[in-house]
Amino acid sequence: MMGTLFIILVVLFTLFMLWLGAIILEKAGVEKIWIFCLLIPFVNILAVWAFAFSTWPNKASSSD
Repeated sequence: MMGTLFIILVVLFTLFMLWLGAIILEKAGVEKIWIFCLLIPFVNILAVWAFAFSTWPNKASSSD
């Protein structure tokens, strides 16, 4: 019973984190498909790092 509950919670947490990531990527003007990088160990760290320091498409078009 506890094992099944744990698996359900892990799946729900993963889906929730992917949903939040998709919202962030949408607001940044990046394709949502990049969210799947979060599912690959070590690639997720590199992807977040590259995303944070790259030029954001919606920020590049502003007059700031």
